[in-house]
Amino acid sequence: MHIYELSIAAASELLRRKEISPVDLTNACLARIEQLNPKLNAFITVMNDSALAQARSAESEIHAGRWRGPLHGIPIGLKDLIDTAGVKTTCGSALFAERVPTEDAEVVRLLKNAGAVLIGKQNMQEFAWGGTSASSYYGPVHNPWDVDRIAGGSSGGSAAAVASGMCFAAIGTDTGGSVREPAAFCGIVGLKPTYDRVSTRGVFPLSTSLDHVGPLCRTVTDAGLMLQAIAGDNRLAPRLETKPRIGIVRRPFFDDLDTEIEAAFEVALKEIRVLSSDVKEVELPPTPAAVQGPEVYAVHAKDFAATPEKYGRWMQERLKQARAIDAAAYTEARQELDRLRRDIDHVFAEVDFLITPTTPVPPITIEEALNMSPDPAGELWLRNTRPFNAYGVPTISIPCGFTRAGLPIGLQVAGPNFAEASLLSLAYAYEQATNWHKHTSKLSG
Repeated sequence: MHIYELSIAAASELLRRKEISPVDLTNACLARIEQLNPKLNAFITVMNDSALAQARSAESEIHAGRWRGPLHGIPIGLKDLIDTAGVKTTCGSALFAERVPTEDAEVVRLLKNAGAVLIGKQNMQEFAWGGTSASSYYGPVHNPWDVDRIAGGSSGGSAAAVASGMCFAAIGTDTGGSVREPAAFCGIVGLKPTYDRVSTRGVFPLSTSLDHVGPLCRTVTDAGLMLQAIAGDNRLAPRLETKPRIGIVRRPFFDDLDTEIEAAFEVALKEIRVLSSDVKEVELPPTPAAVQGPEVYAVHAKDFAATPEKYGRWMQERLKQARAIDAAAYTEARQELDRLRRDIDHVFAEVDFLITPTTPVPPITIEEALNMSPDPAGELWLRNTRPFNAYGVPTISIPCGFTRAGLPIGLQVAGPNFAEASLLSLAYAYEQATNWHKHTSKLSG
């Protein structure tokens, strides 16, 4: 195994025992970036000098016996809408091509406190509105398993970087599936925590009622380690005291489902049955449709009116659509969202976890993505992830198979609010019962 393929947990133990150094890990990731970024376009800004400086500092601290914890000396990437003081934060847009924040986002501050090495800012869908990462001012992100296909979005660069060994983990954002869908498409783990569990201060907003910040990693254990750091909560050790009750949600999550994804889900379900006490089908309440658009437009109204040409085609068309939604429709939808987040507790009185396929379809080609309509309703690959942003509950995507063409497939698991520990425990049990997380793409070997 190459050094850049280690899990955070494994690398951290070697660092703690002084068998490798943070400089070794950082140089390995920087070499991977130099080798693969021209193919994948996963990074917008590579923070070579500051990353090596942080790595040397971490090395000195660890050798002096001042080990800060499992992220100390570990190279981590950041989606390029997360503010970094003195480093460009572009949101994948021409509008912010020269934007340099003066303060770190809260998650960046927490990662620095944990001793992480911040290795760069990662490419993304322009302003995070969409699931392809093809409509970036800096060009499309390519999937490590098939460079002609999308990596998913909007945290596509983060997923591609983690999957290909350019960093050990990354922080993304998830408003409609933007951590979980690219994780599924790139064969890694993506966690959307409970709404508001992780601070969004200093993270450029898409839709404040739906935005979540979460990690993309290669293993479930690593996702837990990342969440501990960015949530400021040390009570997240994975645990399941009894076999849980599982709910399968078929409508609308199985509508127009790709046959190979359905087959992989059914195989995964057999393993889930072994881990559970009961499996039954459940239905979820419908989610309001008029929340996201108006909130996005409110963020961009001033700039869009003054310099519409600074926005890409997708953003221009979507902002025009959002502008047409009236205040009454938004207010009603926002009130419904509040009710929905209370009502979802009734579902988790019947079952402990919900499972669905993460995406109903495999990743499309970049060419198809560039030529498709900007209408958000056309993004079928986000259909299964969007509802859980409305519910606000913690939700994870974990690898559960491959298509015949060798494209990764994700299994989505959701739990009740603030139940990340037990959610991670079930995901870990499934992960350890299978070997899907051990597969690497041709570009990762």
